[in-house]
Amino acid sequence: MAVPDAALLALLGSRDESLRVAEEMLAADVHVRGNELTLSGTPADVAFAERVFTELIMLAERGQQVSTDAVRRTVEMLGDGEADERARIGESPAEVLSLDILSRRGKTIRPKTLNQKRYVDAIDAHTIVFGIGPAGTGKTYLAMAKAVQALQAKMVNRIILTRPAVEAGERLGYLPGTLYEKIDPYLRPLYDALHDMIDPESIPKLIAAGTIEVAPLAYMRGRAQPVTTKVLTPDGLRPIGELEVGDLVVGSNGEPTPVLGVYPQGEKDIYRVTAQDGASTLCCGEHLWTVRTASDRRRDKPWRVLETREMIGNLRAAHARRYELPLLSAPVQHPERAVPMDPYALGLLLGDGCLTGATTPSFATGDPELAVALGAALPGIAVRHKDRHDYVLNRVRAAGEVITLENPVTGALRALGLLGTRSHTKFVPEVYLHNTPAVRLAVLQGLLDTDGGPVTQSDRTCRIQYTTTSPRLRDGVVELVRSLGGIAYVRCRPAEGRTPGRANGRDVAYRRDAYVIDLRLPGGVEPFQLTRKREKYLAAGGGGRPMRFIDRIEPAGRAEAVCIQVAAADSLYVTEDHLLTHNTLNDAFIILDEAQNTTPEQMKMFLTRLGFGSKIVVTGDITQVDLPGGTRSGLTVVRDILGDVDDVHFAQLSSTDVVRHRLVADIVDAYARWDAGNERPNLRAAAPRTGPQQDRRSRRR
Repeated sequence: MAVPDAALLALLGSRDESLRVAEEMLAADVHVRGNELTLSGTPADVAFAERVFTELIMLAERGQQVSTDAVRRTVEMLGDGEADERARIGESPAEVLSLDILSRRGKTIRPKTLNQKRYVDAIDAHTIVFGIGPAGTGKTYLAMAKAVQALQAKMVNRIILTRPAVEAGERLGYLPGTLYEKIDPYLRPLYDALHDMIDPESIPKLIAAGTIEVAPLAYMRGRAQPVTTKVLTPDGLRPIGELEVGDLVVGSNGEPTPVLGVYPQGEKDIYRVTAQDGASTLCCGEHLWTVRTASDRRRDKPWRVLETREMIGNLRAAHARRYELPLLSAPVQHPERAVPMDPYALGLLLGDGCLTGATTPSFATGDPELAVALGAALPGIAVRHKDRHDYVLNRVRAAGEVITLENPVTGALRALGLLGTRSHTKFVPEVYLHNTPAVRLAVLQGLLDTDGGPVTQSDRTCRIQYTTTSPRLRDGVVELVRSLGGIAYVRCRPAEGRTPGRANGRDVAYRRDAYVIDLRLPGGVEPFQLTRKREKYLAAGGGGRPMRFIDRIEPAGRAEAVCIQVAAADSLYVTEDHLLTHNTLNDAFIILDEAQNTTPEQMKMFLTRLGFGSKIVVTGDITQVDLPGGTRSGLTVVRDILGDVDDVHFAQLSSTDVVRHRLVADIVDAYARWDAGNERPNLRAAAPRTGPQQDRRSRRR
């Protein structure tokens, strides 16, 4: 065989070490003279040796050093009887040993065995991959390399590394130091692998920015809200602690989305997150928020996902609020419900109607257009002009009807609980608040056509202002606006100290505080039906884009908490005040190491954290389980559960894939033979102990 000059030195190795290893492992005789390689022996031995050196020459021609380990791996891969089939599908030793994953400072990470290459290829091809095999087979190291590669290629925006800390029974309180000092020994292998692949100086910055998260499994699920926190469902608000799997909540597109998982969290430190428009909710420090900065928006970058604690102390940038929150992309889709009165007519009456019940219902307006619209929306009612701005709503009587029949408007107001209310006690009935978008918008238009209006500002888009003296009506308007995808700011003008108004030439003192609501609605949502207000609003360019920013995050004590997972594509759900938040990990590369020490429940909890654009790699060795006696490993049962699920792959590694000291493979094989010949069950999985020792433990407890 002629060896190219450029590949000769790489093929021979330092001091001909690689050549000597090849001679030891091959039955054929090997002679090198110049750049000519001569093989002699039986035809079968020579043919096998020729294939080995062909692969090694290909490896050397690709500029790689042919190490003694590469020679051993090549001989092992070609000698197992399946080499021809593997060569046909592109799994020759040269292809395996030259697949570069990551390079840093002259060090290249690549698979060293056929099974390792298949494992790496599976990570590229599947969303969830289980790497199962003995210690030293590169399961975690290669997964880490693929994670860093995906982060550098911007395929994901964060890496999450986790492992169970069962070596201390997850009861770390007796250890000295802070939480991270206590869990650090159990996460140290992950840190060590990171230091091999990323500049050590940049790792603390990446962790502080949330780009890399390293945490024990017990804390992976701690993205929660207090059990009393309200979550929006198609039928209204419900405490999150009452939700069950299969229940429906509202997603960011306003549509119902099912709950896929409910995970109690126990007692946790709670924070109140408040937006600049006054909307707020409670959550734990690890709770997830989808946010973006002004820089992200200018550069058209995607939204990022941050934990609550990552944003604390970092909420301002040059005196401006840093983190923008997403708003509903479409109005909330509540189911249609029957209403006793046209929604636009109700909005008009809530604004300028007299609902006391002491007299016939009436309406006051300086816009005859509204009186006409009110009459058209109330069948069986005649809107009769009384004087100046006053109109009376009379029932239209048919011939022969008695006069004592109830006015339809009065009957509808009575049914809604509005009869007898005054300007400071009016409210939007619940049946209208949680109804279709068309119903809610019509109520809001009626309110804005009477007591609201467009406010134009020079060189700015038009905002909308609404005023009321009723706290309940104030809250109803805010909810209507938010449920349609808008935002509303509320301020109070106290009655005390205000300059009296003038009516009929005399001073009239203010008796009630006034609530002024400045609101913005998203494009496509028309706030007015009254012609003059609508034309003014549109002439000013509409209302612009509603925006909501995080204003402050404050401690709020401790409380029992729970987290949920929803099926929405962006994993967002609507919580209090129509804030959008979520618990699922999107666009992340997540590695669960030492998975043999998870329980089946923990494994399910972890896998259901999968978000869109994310990838999960689970690694473990089922022969080294540290769980308490009698506890089944989640890694041993997950294959039976997910073995037939598409896009889930199980990669099996063995002692032949060990890349540590050669003795490690022999140790693994020796233990496997001992386990196979030993009929006794594993002591860790045996029944609980009995006898004097157990009695002494019981007495101590």
